[in-house]
Amino acid sequence: EVQLVESGGGLVQAGGSLRLSCVVSVFTFEDYAVGWFRQAPGKEREGVSCVSSSDDTPYYADSVQGRFTISRDNAKNTVYLQMNSLKPEDTAVYYCAASFRATALALSRKSTLGIDYWGKGTLVSVSS
Repeated sequence: EVQLVESGGGLVQAGGSLRLSCVVSVFTFEDYAVGWFRQAPGKEREGVSCVSSSDDTPYYADSVQGRFTISRDNAKNTVYLQMNSLKPEDTAVYYCAASFRATALALSRKSTLGIDYWGKGTLVSVSS
């Protein structure tokens, strides 16, 4: 059974930083594009940042470009999201996602049902 387990969420003041981690229990992690989505109350889930194992460029939503950095460690089956200069509008539940042999951009555009695996989410709250 494939599992995605997120950690690192919490409460932080505006301007602060958090690092999210997601461990993906899949046999061939390097064959998966992985990424982070978020859903704020009353809003649709949106792609935040995604990365594949190929040389294609990581995807970042315009709202986080320059503040968030995604990385992956294939030896540890883990994807990270370093979030700096956090804003109150970054408050949301952050979900880890994985899709087999997708590019970063393709993963970011997939519908909820089109993504192979989801984590249960971790809450990030940014106070003003």
